[in-house]
Order: sequence, then structure tokens, then C-alpha cells
Amino acid sequence: MTEQTSARDLFKTAYENRYTWDENFPGYSADVQLTQGNEVYTGRIRINRDLSVEVTGIEDEKVQESVYTQLRDIVTHRKRSQFEQSHGKNEFNLGKLDDSGAVEILVKGDAMGSNYKVRGTEICQVSRVMGRMAFVIDTHDSLDTGGGYVASRYDAVFRNPQTNEVIKVLKFQDFYEKVGDYYVMTKQIVEDYQQQERIKTEFNFSNVKLLEAVAV
Repeated sequence: MTEQTSARDLFKTAYENRYTWDENFPGYSADVQLTQGNEVYTGRIRINRDLSVEVTGIEDEKVQESVYTQLRDIVTHRKRSQFEQSHGKNEFNLGKLDDSGAVEILVKGDAMGSNYKVRGTEICQVSRVMGRMAFVIDTHDSLDTGGGYVASRYDAVFRNPQTNEVIKVLKFQDFYEKVGDYYVMTKQIVEDYQQQERIKTEFNFSNVKLLEAVAV
């Protein structure tokens, strides 16, 4: 019983150490520039107080969708949720310790078949199988905001769960700045490796401004 308790405690501590926006987060707006090869697109973005996302000014629908998806990912990671609400029904067990000092956290009861690795007080690996796709995300560097950590360099490997064949590899580098009381992403570099091809995409966010609180 102590092993399960300590696995839960280890994971809970790391989960609650993630940097998230608090209930007073006002939202923000910014200019966005997306660069891929020789192509450059510019527009405006807005993450609202309720964490809904808006992208305007980009005529190419596919590019606009790409920016929207990226912002939804940001919101997913910055949205605050209680441990008991997200993981209260799951059972946790300790797995192996790897050479870097990270310990496996094996989860039973998770709808997405997730397992994790925790190093210190940070989740450094997420492993999931979702239907015909399995993926592992490894975090290599993180930013300590003083109020939780943010992954800043990480990669994702996608495989066919039946054959274990690698379908694609994504490498990410994220940059943050503090605007008012909140850390927001100002740049993301994504390298996409598929079938011997490498595509580099860069998202740059400038003129970041917190939204004014609406008077009730």
C-alpha cells in the first residue's frame, strides 16, 4: 500500500508543480507571425479570459487552423485543474528508475492509457496509446517560473502501436516571457521529421497585451 501511496504522492506533487494560469487570468492578445520555409503569414490572436481562442487576419485556412491548434495546446497546458478531478479515480504504481533518475509512474484506470515518468518534482515523460496511434513525449528542459515549471524543450515520437514503427517525430522549443503577472509563450519552434523529410515551423508572438478586466 505504501508503494502505491508514494507513486500517487510523487505524481501528485509533480502534477501540482506545473505552471498554470490562476482564476484571475484576464486573457491576452498578440500579433502572430508563422514562418515555414520561405512562407511567412501574419495575423492576430486572442486568448480570452474563459480560455476560448480567436485567430484573425490569416487568409490561408490551413495556416489559420495550425495557429488555432497551437493556441489550444497552450490553453490545455496552462488551464488549472484539480488533481482529484483529473486523476482521483486512477491507481498509481511505481515502475523502474532510469539512468537519469526519473521514475516510471504506471497508471491504472486512465481512459487514455497514460503512463508517466517523474524526475524530482516534474513530469518528464508522458506515454499514451490512443487508438491507432501511440506517442511518447519526453521533456529535456524546463523553465522555473517561481510558481511552477513549464516544459521548454521536448520531443514527441508517434508510433504505430501494432508494429512499433515510428510514424513521425516532432521536436519543440518554447520561449516564454512574463507579461504582468503571467507567463505567456512568445515563440515556438517546431521541427517535424517524417519519411526523411524535415519541416521547420516557427510561431512568433509579439505586442503581447493582457486584456482589460471587464467591469461588472
